[in-house]
Amino acid sequence: MDLEFEAQEKNVGPFRADILCKDTATDSWVLIENQLERTDHGHLGQLLTYAAGLDAVTIVWVAERFTEEHRAALDWLNERTDDKITFFGLEVELWQIGESLIAPKFNIVSKPNDWAKTISATAKQLQAGVVSETKQLQQELWAEFRKHLETTHSFLKATKPLPQHWMNLAIGRSGFKLLATLNTAKNRIGAAMVMYDSRAKIFFHALQEQKPQIESELGWSLEWQELPEKKESRLAMYLPNVDPSDRTKWPEICAWLQMRLEKMHKVLAVRVKALDSQMPDSANEIE
Repeated sequence: MDLEFEAQEKNVGPFRADILCKDTATDSWVLIENQLERTDHGHLGQLLTYAAGLDAVTIVWVAERFTEEHRAALDWLNERTDDKITFFGLEVELWQIGESLIAPKFNIVSKPNDWAKTISATAKQLQAGVVSETKQLQQELWAEFRKHLETTHSFLKATKPLPQHWMNLAIGRSGFKLLATLNTAKNRIGAAMVMYDSRAKIFFHALQEQKPQIESELGWSLEWQELPEKKESRLAMYLPNVDPSDRTKWPEICAWLQMRLEKMHKVLAVRVKALDSQMPDSANEIE
């Protein structure tokens, strides 16, 4: 996850969460609860309250040591909740090598099985006739692309594969994301950066002023899509005449998407983070 800090000691229901962050790839909440001792029932109850108070959230419970009961409780919750609520359990250790500074090491003791959840949900939808063969193909291609990024040790952070024509990737700031897209009707794939909050149009024009420098650093031209009828704007490029349904082409598709998205991240991420977050009051009217 690519996290952006939101608040510390944030009220969630009757409790105060230690750290609240945003996952910049999905704009969902990530709540971190720290307990520098053995886990207890009180903190488990707080975590359940946080899950109830936030519609979509990843909860990370950090403790010195997890009891078997609490480890089993997190595993049980991950098996029975949908993909909007996920739980991680981390044990923290302190390591020192020789005279080096002491450093924390986090060991994952419980985590959601995203792949199993997604495949299980898709299988049920297929049985019910909800998911088409095209949607299933999309999910399988995104799973292959995510595996490709992991195998090549890419710095890109992809979300879990879903049966849809796009996959989100973090670029380091909420309100922005990278997109890998595929279009089976037009036989093309695409790489894009999307701006989608109330300031999207302002940010789009600010970046457009840097168009010559951006495209020079990228080494290719972009389609600058303001999309005035929509809330979002995007910078995109496409590779035509590629049939995503041809599985023999998937290695080439994955390599092309990786190369383009990595370069877009390197060129655009620093500019995105430097954009002025302040805007005139009139900008709030932009939808």
